[in-house]
Order: sequence, then structure tokens, then C-alpha cells
Amino acid sequence: MQHPPANPVHTSKPNSMSSPVLHYIVLIFFIVLTCGLAVSTYSVLSATWDEPEHLAAGIALIDKGQYPYDAQHPPLARLAMAIGPYLAGARSHGRSGPSGDQEGRDILYSDGKYDIYLSLARAGMLPFLVLLMIATWLWAQRYFGISVATVATLFVATTPTLIGHAAVGALDMPVSAMTILALYLFLRWHEQPTVKRASLFGIVAGLAVATKLSAVPFIGCTIIVWLIAAQWTPSRTSPVSQPTLRIARYAQHGSVALLLAFVALITCYGLRWEAWPAQYPLHLPVGVHRFINSLIELNEHNSSGHASYLFGEVSLDGWWNFYLVVMGVKTPLPLLVLGLIGMGWTLRQGWRDRNWVIAAPAIAVLAILLFSSAYSNINIGVRHVLVLFPLLAILAAVTVTTCWQRWPSPLARGMVMIILCWQASSLLRAHPDHLAYFNELAGTTPERIVVDSDLDWGQDVRRLSLELARRQVKEVSVLYRGTADLTEEHFPAAWRNLQPGKPTHGWVAVSLYAKQIAKQRQDYAWLEQYQPVMRVGKSFDLYFIPPTTDPAITP
Repeated sequence: MQHPPANPVHTSKPNSMSSPVLHYIVLIFFIVLTCGLAVSTYSVLSATWDEPEHLAAGIALIDKGQYPYDAQHPPLARLAMAIGPYLAGARSHGRSGPSGDQEGRDILYSDGKYDIYLSLARAGMLPFLVLLMIATWLWAQRYFGISVATVATLFVATTPTLIGHAAVGALDMPVSAMTILALYLFLRWHEQPTVKRASLFGIVAGLAVATKLSAVPFIGCTIIVWLIAAQWTPSRTSPVSQPTLRIARYAQHGSVALLLAFVALITCYGLRWEAWPAQYPLHLPVGVHRFINSLIELNEHNSSGHASYLFGEVSLDGWWNFYLVVMGVKTPLPLLVLGLIGMGWTLRQGWRDRNWVIAAPAIAVLAILLFSSAYSNINIGVRHVLVLFPLLAILAAVTVTTCWQRWPSPLARGMVMIILCWQASSLLRAHPDHLAYFNELAGTTPERIVVDSDLDWGQDVRRLSLELARRQVKEVSVLYRGTADLTEEHFPAAWRNLQPGKPTHGWVAVSLYAKQIAKQRQDYAWLEQYQPVMRVGKSFDLYFIPPTTDPAITP
């Protein structure tokens, strides 16, 4: 397997015969393609569960300097969401916390600009998608060569789950992009430990935390394991060879990085100062108080748990294998298999060559996955470990380029091309439902495995209203869990909520998340004897229940 020479600084030479310019053109093509695919879904998918509250929080911070909604999340990604709608006229409606769902609905619906505000909010995620692709490319190009970088970008661009989360206003694409960039910059600092590089890493790491607090353990755990690996596999060209000097350098540069990270983080909360704690005349940046509150609220949320669904069971505490399962069914099989092979190869090569940097992506995958499985009680979607996909993309690209170079026969290379076409077909088959993509392992009923943001995040409400209008449905009973205002979604005038334990007849629309969660209470068990007329989008089952003489069934 090709691997970087001992000195990583010289690993950026192309490892293919093609011109580097061609690789840059391909990178630009993939960036344009993914952004275009993301934008093309704006008019198809209605607001997901979290989008109203994220938008409300960002608008409140821009408009009034307040941060009242769901303070467990830092503001940077929410500000990116809110800038476009704010410039288009969106303003805070003045509701107080802690939930911003209603405030978000007021912003989206009341001005008659639902589509405009939602599209502009989602467009705020596109820079992070671009950044993710560039950071992945830079990492792969620096340590594995330009051909690996191009193939890694192909895997990123053809992973439906990544495109799906880049197409909605949420925090998971921003934190993934910033985390990948921060980890890459740490590797660059390790090559040449200068204050300038430590400072740049610190600023980007702080901004990563400002998008979502999960960046703290993702970056922290990964770097800790990297440093341990560096001790176990000392490089022959270590920039600081003496242990005393190395520790001193780590301490000095680490202090600079931490300070700048904290400054970058708290600046995102606002520039004004306030007295805190209130009983003391100590004035601090408002971000200090807000960041501490974010940590407290997130810890309380994780401690109390969150209703999660896996294989027909609902739990507040989650499962140790949740992220293993969702990665197994939400990752395109070519990426999954080739990524795992690349993980084994790079770990072996890094150990053999005493160069842990080769194995850095594999180590990062293991560190993040281990932390998430061991610590998190909030198991509500693969989006919480979205950062694993670009790391797997690098590892899969290493596998592809290694096979291409080691076995140049037409048959072997033809097999490689077939696998890459299989990967690309995942994107084509998923469009426009990238968010609800599942690979072949999930079969035709992925709702038996996971639901929530992996399948049903409320994104098909608009499609349901259009389907009801197409069928000229006058009355419908709806079972739905989400944050959309169904009274504003052009439903039939005679729509009503489907009541638990009360069978009915006529048209019935049931969201998969609500249906799977309700199964624990058997409130809607009577529905199981009927087959849906169709599935609307990926997340609503539409039934027609024929009239009956059973007195237990009421209209």
C-alpha cells in the first residue's frame, strides 16, 4: 500500500500521472454538484423538527441580542441559518424560552414567506458543506496524495446522508465540517509545532465548539488518542524528540490554542459584557455565562435521556450499539466496506512504519465512535456522528487507490470502477430523499430499525398535503409528531388529529416516527390490520379505512 514518507511535509506530491489541475477541476465539480443537489430539495421537503427552533434562536440573537431557546446548543450554526432570513425581513416575535418551536413557526408562517425564509435558512448550511469537502480533500491530499484526495471527495459527494443533512437547517453538518478542519489543522501543527499553527488550530476548534458542543469530545478524545499513538509509534522525524522539550512545547502551544478557542467561542454568543454572577460586580463577556449554561443544559439532557427508538424498542437511556447499527444501515455499502478495509490497512501501515499520522483517520473514527457509544444517552440519529463519514471517505479512498495501483489488470480495475458506480448510484437512487437514505442492509422497511431523524424528521408534511389535494381528500385524520403547524400546511379543512385508542374510518395519515413510538402503548394497534394505500415521501403512511358497522369505530 502506498503511504506517506516519514516526513509528512513532503507527502503532498501527486501520486498519479494525471495533472493536478484536473484534480482541482474535479473537486470544484463535486462541490457544485453537492450544493446543487442540496438546493434542489428545498422545495420538496418541509421544515424538519429542529429547524423552527434553530431559526428562532438565531433570529433572536441577531435581532435582540438574546439567546432564550434551547441554550444547550451554541449559536454559530444558528447564526448562519438566521442571517439570510433576517436580511429578507424575518424578525423575532418576542416569545420567551425555553422552547422556540412556536417562535420559529411564527417566523416561518406569519409573514407569508415560508418558502423564502426556509430556503435562505438552509442556504446558510452550504458554506459548511463546501468547507467539509475542502477539508477532507486537504487532509487526504496532504498525507496520502492527490489521487486519494479526489477519490475521497467523490465518496463525500456521493454519500446521501451527508447531502441530506447539508440540505436542512441543523447543526450536524456545521460541526462535522469544523471538526474535520480542526483535526486537520492539529495534524499540520504536529508536523511543525509553531505558535502560528497552534493559534490557527485553536481558533478553528473554538468555532467548531461554537457550532455544537459535541465538537469538544470529538476533537478532545481524538487528539488524546493521537498523542498516545504518537508515543507508541514515535516517528523517526519527530519535530520534538526530547520528552522534556516535547511536553514543554505541548503545554505552551496548548495554552495558546485553548485561549484562542475560548475567545472564538464566547465571541459567537455576542460582544456585550454583563455582570455575572449577578450578586457580584464582576463584568464578563456575555458568552462566558451562556457557554456555561450550554454545558449545564447539555449535561442535564444527557443525564435525563431522550426517547430513542431501535429495533422496535423505545428507551430513554439509549443503547451502546446504537451508532454501530445506524452507521451500518445509513452508510452506502461501498463506502462502509472500503472504509473498514482502509481502516485496517492504515492502522497496520502506521504501526509498521512508526508513523501514526497514516493511521490518524482510522484512529479518529475509533475514538469518536467509542466515546459516542459509551457516553451518549441521546440516540436519535446518525447525524450525531456525521463527522465519521468524511473520515471513512478518506479511508475508502486509500483502499481504492491502493487496489488501483497494486492490481493494474483490466479485470481488477473494472471491479474498482463497478464499486465506484455502485457508490454513485446510491446518491441517484436516494434523490431527493437523501435525509431518509438507507443502504441495502435495511431492506424495504427501515422503520423497523430506526426512525426519528434518520427516516422521519417531519420533512414530508408538504408532500402529504399535496398528495391529499391530488386525491381531493376532504377529511383526514392525522397522527404526527413534529413542529410543523398543520393548520398552515394546506391540509383539508376537515382534518383532525387521530386520537389514541379511538379507531376511525376514512383517510388516515400516520407519520412513521409517531407510529413506532406509539406502538409501545398499543394506542393505534387497530391500524395494523390495514395496509397503507401508499407511502408519502419516506415518512408518512396514507391509509383508507373502509366504513364498518363496528360500533367501536367512529367517524
